[in-house]
Amino acid sequence: MTFLFFFVMFEGIFFATKLSVAQDLKVNMAFWQDNAGFALEASSCKVLTDAKHYHSELLSLIGKAKKRIYIAALYLQDDTAGQGVLSALHNASLSNPDLEIKILVDFHRAQRGLIGEAKSEGNARLYCDYLEQFNSNVKVYGVPVKAKELFGVLHLKGFVIDDTVLYSGASINDVYLHQEERYRLDRYFLLDNAKLADSFTAFIEKHLLNSEAVPRIDRRPLKPFSEIKLAQKKLMRSLKKANYDMSGASESNSLNVRAFLGFGRRTNKLNRLIKTLFDTTEQELILYTPYFNFPAPLLRSLRRLLKQGKSVTIVVGDKTANDFYISPDKPFSRIGALPYLYERILHKFLKSQKRYIEQGLLNVYLWKDGDNSFHLKGINQDNQVHLMTGHNLNPRAWGLDIENGILIEDRDQELKSFIDAEKQSILSQCRKLSGPDDIETLQDYPAPVQKILGQAKRVKVDFIIKKFI
Repeated sequence: MTFLFFFVMFEGIFFATKLSVAQDLKVNMAFWQDNAGFALEASSCKVLTDAKHYHSELLSLIGKAKKRIYIAALYLQDDTAGQGVLSALHNASLSNPDLEIKILVDFHRAQRGLIGEAKSEGNARLYCDYLEQFNSNVKVYGVPVKAKELFGVLHLKGFVIDDTVLYSGASINDVYLHQEERYRLDRYFLLDNAKLADSFTAFIEKHLLNSEAVPRIDRRPLKPFSEIKLAQKKLMRSLKKANYDMSGASESNSLNVRAFLGFGRRTNKLNRLIKTLFDTTEQELILYTPYFNFPAPLLRSLRRLLKQGKSVTIVVGDKTANDFYISPDKPFSRIGALPYLYERILHKFLKSQKRYIEQGLLNVYLWKDGDNSFHLKGINQDNQVHLMTGHNLNPRAWGLDIENGILIEDRDQELKSFIDAEKQSILSQCRKLSGPDDIETLQDYPAPVQKILGQAKRVKVDFIIKKFI
């Protein structure tokens, strides 16, 4: 009787667990599939595959703009490309005074020089000088997501030009726009969709520009953070509750698009979406990330997918394609150890998942093209659902920065030729890894890197560092 009792109880628990998992899965899928997206036409979508084309397309759209230009980026750099884009915006405003032009960049990032440089007005000097020079209607704002840049930045992506959303993870500078010899590769999507464009601009107006914490940073004297400190705290609280307005989405076309916001660890809809895309994959999950350092929830989901026999493809930048990589023939600084730390995390993952590589379920590619850098991020699920985002799929994006993303659902695979062409273009500069032995070990690294990583591990601060990168 005792054995029978425990057997029946075990069966009941097992059944309840299966039911709970099934219900959770259903809830996860309903999280985005049960809400209508904005209808898309394949003919109104364009996918670019290189930075030069993106640069020329951006300038072309600015030159043709009739009613509005909204730009959200981490920064608009005071260099040749940045000056060119800002000049184009001012000239567009002078040609059409009714054209609304608003630029939003990170408040802290805009008011410092590059890492290692002396203290200065930073890029804000360019914004102020150009406004004085052109005297146009262009307005540049600084968004203070956190009190200090280390703890979170404005990482929203997407430029709205009239009814076109130009979505890329790229900021505006010489390397992102391939102004000179070097480039930083990203993803570049153009969606001609008035409702999506309206949703993006409405979010900026309602949740950012309405806040006293978001000042103009193109007029001197620049407002110090101390004057907006209380307003910034209020802004941070409100952003954790904010969303993109999708109320105009009444269509349920097989090809549609939705916008998502992510900020903070709790109630973060973009994080929840990403986790759902991992967990509801039926055949293949393709991931693009410049920095290999998945948050724990995503790492667990990846392992579960592989155990279930699902295919996972990960495309990541080689350490030499990292923004922070410093060539051994140049003076070394501590920040240059970061690419090597990412590679150690990748090595550990490859070692633990080697059997799935051998089975052909896990495919990991390293991107490298000379001294150019890699900044791609995004998710393709089962050739039908595609997430374009600035989210790096790392702990920093998971809990510190404010992020957004656009999810394209393409059940009839109308965009397949564009997505496949993008993938092939990316993979053309990749090498496939057969296991952990295909990348360098700690002993292969330059002596300063070995010393820094060794010290970090000994005093156990490497765990803390991984939470911020």
